[in-house]
Amino acid sequence: MKPINDRVVVEPASAEEKTKGGIIIPDTAKEKPQKGKIVAVGPGKDGIKMTVKKGDTVLYGKYAGQELHYEGGDYLIMREDDILIVL
Repeated sequence: MKPINDRVVVEPASAEEKTKGGIIIPDTAKEKPQKGKIVAVGPGKDGIKMTVKKGDTVLYGKYAGQELHYEGGDYLIMREDDILIVL
């Protein structure tokens, strides 16, 4: 996958299976993760280079990105502006 312009492809982290107290969370109650690892980065837009790179772990907004199922994996495609912080 090679995104265009200021887009990035993020592989979301898996949802928590248990609480800190040891309670198992059922699939219907799991929250959508807001953390992930960048797997592909576009070249940038209008001469502005991207500030994130492949392999960065990032936090993004709860409703950011477009979901994509590709070759057995789940990914999000989003603009660099949707990323809140690089960890």
